[in-house]
Amino acid sequence: MQLPIYQVDAFSDKVFGGNPAAVCPLEDWIDDKKMQSIASENNLAETAFFVQGPESIHLRWFTPKFEIDLCGHATLAAAHVLFEQLAYSGDTLNFETRSGRITVQRKNHLMSMDFPSRPPVAMTPPATLKQALGTDFGYVGKSRDILVEVASEQIVQNLKPDMGLIEQLNCIGVIVTANSERIDLDFVSRFFAPQAGVPEDPVTGSAHSTLIPYWGEKLNKKKLSAMQISPRGGYLLTEWQGDRVEISGRAITYMIGNIFV
Repeated sequence: MQLPIYQVDAFSDKVFGGNPAAVCPLEDWIDDKKMQSIASENNLAETAFFVQGPESIHLRWFTPKFEIDLCGHATLAAAHVLFEQLAYSGDTLNFETRSGRITVQRKNHLMSMDFPSRPPVAMTPPATLKQALGTDFGYVGKSRDILVEVASEQIVQNLKPDMGLIEQLNCIGVIVTANSERIDLDFVSRFFAPQAGVPEDPVTGSAHSTLIPYWGEKLNKKKLSAMQISPRGGYLLTEWQGDRVEISGRAITYMIGNIFV
């Protein structure tokens, strides 16, 4: 079997930036184990697979270890492939996913994703969290992931977490965030998900389903600018819309090819 594959750098307008995702358009669904094997072989944070239907596009995401319920950068990458490589007509895409319908709209040079809002619920910090992160922290909450607020952007930047301890926590990943000290940013973050085979994810759209309502309420703002300050890094324009969040960014094609399975 021969399948097309695209590799896209999402949340970036230049190659080697943002977060790379693989995208595999399918005519019909293939075996789940084969999709997981492809994602494991790609060894990127996410591989997206989609099948186009008459009114919507069914989209799934796989990490190197398992299928996941929500992914931002691979959704952005899939939308980019449809718009830029597969000549999709129109400026709105409707994706059916494990997290419900996700709409992506093309707006000039940006693509805007309509995601569910997943605000964190305050929790007692796990006993090993301080040792895992190697720093003190303030608020700790959980949605799908554990969110940890620390005192400064510099602390977020300098983190060297113990991935073995983070992998033992009861969550997909750990989001570490702080209010930004830059005038053009509201908050920064990093995201660690060794359980998913992704020690550090460069730019994590799904984490912002939790970050946006958290910072929106804390800063009393609807529109927020964010940066994930991983080594690759990525910039996100966001808006808190109650039970939904809008996440906007750019993407660029890095590679086009075929796989043989």
